[in-house]
Amino acid sequence: MSERLQQCISATGPKKILACDGGGILGLMSVEILADLEQRLRVRQANPSLVLSDFFDFVCGTSTGAIIASCIATGMSMEQIRRFYLDSGAQMFDRAFLLKRLKYSYNDEPLAAKLRAALNEALGYRESDPPALLGDRNIRNLLMMVLRNHTTDSPWPVSNNPNALFNQSTLPDCNLRLPLWQLVRASTAAPTFFPPEVVTFAEGTAQEYDFIFVDGGVTTYNNPAFLAFQMATAAPYRINWKCGVDELLIVSVGTGNAPAARPDLDVDEMGLIHHAKSIPGALMNAASAGWDTACRMLGHCTFGAPIDEEVGDMLSGDGTPNWSGQKAFTYVRYNPDVTRAGLDELGLTEIEPQQVQLMDSIAHIDLIGTLGRTYAERHVDLAHLRSFA
Repeated sequence: MSERLQQCISATGPKKILACDGGGILGLMSVEILADLEQRLRVRQANPSLVLSDFFDFVCGTSTGAIIASCIATGMSMEQIRRFYLDSGAQMFDRAFLLKRLKYSYNDEPLAAKLRAALNEALGYRESDPPALLGDRNIRNLLMMVLRNHTTDSPWPVSNNPNALFNQSTLPDCNLRLPLWQLVRASTAAPTFFPPEVVTFAEGTAQEYDFIFVDGGVTTYNNPAFLAFQMATAAPYRINWKCGVDELLIVSVGTGNAPAARPDLDVDEMGLIHHAKSIPGALMNAASAGWDTACRMLGHCTFGAPIDEEVGDMLSGDGTPNWSGQKAFTYVRYNPDVTRAGLDELGLTEIEPQQVQLMDSIAHIDLIGTLGRTYAERHVDLAHLRSFA
């Protein structure tokens, strides 16, 4: 474990968490928002080489958010992460590549190779070196990725916390010995985009076994902000950070909010195919909004768009309590509204909503980047981070 990671976990003082949603190539929105935040922190701290791993103690993500989080934890700048998305976007999320992918074994496909190479390089290794592991001592932050274990039918939040139950070095199947790139790939293994990821545990021992993983977005944790809070503070995870609005900051970054409203929907259209297409997205959107609401209730929310007409934005600025308990952390939610109204409010009248709503919208990657930058210029503000900045 590196000195930096040890400091992130156990040093006294305020702690800062970054949580990144899933969303395919729409993750470029999150990249642009975080690039703006990184630049503002560089100016504030008069440090032009600052990267987000210098600021945050704990970074986590689901699916495309796991790519962003792992890259940040290895010390990459947001410019490097932006370049990775722009150079690799088609191989990550374009349906047109699906048939080509099927001819590769799960660990030989181009995205797997790109993840291995990028993460190894960021951690100071050569491309020809063995792949970096989850427990690599050069990882700078506490890191968590959300996967879905299809074998056990359960969500898996996997972290590099050396105190975690399944990260003990005496275990033959210690999670810290798993390849970092493979866990990231498993978290992004979206059904219909990628084959599942087969991960071998206790490799080379008599206890060797495999689990099959798919995208962490196929859980209720596509928005992992509350799960990160739970891991940082709940006793079973053995991190035990202090709660309090001046003790803990959570910055949550989404990949665009766009309810699939159908005011013209006819009940006769709601057959099996309709439900097969709509239910997964409906469940993910509801879970994301639910965790956002929970964070705004438990947290002192300094920024976030309205969640719905009844709840509103639940901001804490006017001093009026929005629930009956004590606030456990400071909370910020950056998530662009990518409906027609939201785009118009940003002055992006030339962008059609469907161009920036689909996780495989590779043809419109430039527009996704423009949306992220425009939103960040309008809304990202270090004042939202209060004393933590």
